Amino acid sequence: MSLTQAILTSLLEMPCSGAELARRFDKSLGYFWQATHQQIYRELGSMERDGLIAAYGLPTARGRQRHFTVLAPGREMLQVWCSGEGELRPIRDELLLRMRAAAVLGTVDIAAEMRRQQSLHRDVLARYEAIERHDFPLGIQRSTADELQWAVLRAGIVYETSWLAWCEEVLEGPGFQ
Repeated sequence: MSLTQAILTSLLEMPCSGAELARRFDKSLGYFWQATHQQIYRELGSMERDGLIAAYGLPTARGRQRHFTVLAPGREMLQVWCSGEGELRPIRDELLLRMRAAAVLGTVDIAAEMRRQQSLHRDVLARYEAIERHDFPLGIQRSTADELQWAVLRAGIVYETSWLAWCEEVLEGPGFQ
């Protein structure tokens, strides 16, 4: 997935300014597609030049704030991309690389970092589960769009649950006792 498609998706959900988009990225799309605010602004400029989005100004206390909306070519691009095939994404995790390096070095105790990562993943899982309880209560009829959004959230929950089980297994192993 590319940043362009992530931004188009977010802007189709709700047209907004670059600052609002960056905040929304931090709170929703950012759980599974990360981008810095600088990357988002740079991509907005490229997308505007390519005719995928349009900016319009709204008066604010500090001048004019640019809001972005998706144009027909942007929607078409997203539809083509969405109906296409994606590539299998390889794992790219810094902790796994640190573990490999610790194995090669033979002198580094990685257990404290693993426990810290375990705690961070517990926090993320708790956040996902809170979102699920709030946004997707059991027994409620859902639209197809809601079901798809819930499936994305469930993927995050399954990932975090699996990661925590793996971490616990590793930390209980002989190399960490």
